Amino acid sequence: MELLIITAARAFEKDIKGLLKKSGVKTFSYMDVTGYKDQEGESMSANWFASSIGERQSVLFYAFVPTFTVDEVMLQIRNLNESQESESKIHVAVMDIKRMNNI
Repeated sequence: MELLIITAARAFEKDIKGLLKKSGVKTFSYMDVTGYKDQEGESMSANWFASSIGERQSVLFYAFVPTFTVDEVMLQIRNLNESQESESKIHVAVMDIKRMNNI
């Protein structure tokens, strides 16, 4: 069992829900979060978000998934990131779960 964690700009919420479903993830949780990036020293012209505040409206997904599902999710996210013209990308992390109380 793995813990899948996905973060992205809120604009990707619908895409992520679709790719999770397509990958066979039937149960997941998600919430709105505020992302932050320290942009000190970055010129305003290089700042894609055109703001010096550094905060972004984001979404965080997490799901407990079987190990064999992780590769499909990673492939779907890689494909989506490569097809986007946006500089903002979907980020994913996977953590191994050693124990769970309900499986």
